[in-house]
Amino acid sequence: MSELKIFLKKIAAVTGLFVLLILLVQCNSSQKTVQLHNGDLLFVTAKQTGLSGAINNVTQKQKKASFDHIGILEKDGNKIYVLHAAPKGGSQKQDFKEFVREQEEDGQKIIVYRLKPEYRKFIPAAVKKANSMLGKPYNFNYILDENSYYCSDFVERSFRENHIFTLEPMTFIDPKTGKINAFWEEFYNNKNLKVPEGEPGCNPNGLAGSDKLERIKEL
Repeated sequence: MSELKIFLKKIAAVTGLFVLLILLVQCNSSQKTVQLHNGDLLFVTAKQTGLSGAINNVTQKQKKASFDHIGILEKDGNKIYVLHAAPKGGSQKQDFKEFVREQEEDGQKIIVYRLKPEYRKFIPAAVKKANSMLGKPYNFNYILDENSYYCSDFVERSFRENHIFTLEPMTFIDPKTGKINAFWEEFYNNKNLKVPEGEPGCNPNGLAGSDKLERIKEL
């Protein structure tokens, strides 16, 4: 009988440990969403080639971070969305899980940034503004246009009323050569456009470098 009791105690202990592990996993999983706030900025890491690599080549400011896309997180009741402008779909309101899945499938990571406490009061107005710009096509020329937006342009405009971000002279110069990046030279030649060197604009790396933001975590 004593051996049976010892055996049953061991089973109970193992079962208890198993339940505890399940609870810990569930807790960590839920925190991934719970810790996100309305108005958080989701920065997508850049690739090293193609358009993504070309953007990063002339805009990267942080040695440990390079981004080629950005969106605004919106929490609406129990639902979570990402407000962003993308080549596929233009300015849109996308389900958060779908947005995350697409980045993972593309081999890119998402880094969450958040406005510092003194600026968070401007988030509701920015989210409202972002929603008002939905449905506009994507700006494939990356030259400011009132009828189409690119990703960082969409975000900058959302917060523009409260001067969270600033437009800066764009540069397409490769820092290694001191000349216009060959990708961009060909890119604009094919569009019969002059490379908009020095014209006002913005980019994900520039926005990530704002002193009004703080880096929160990687999803």
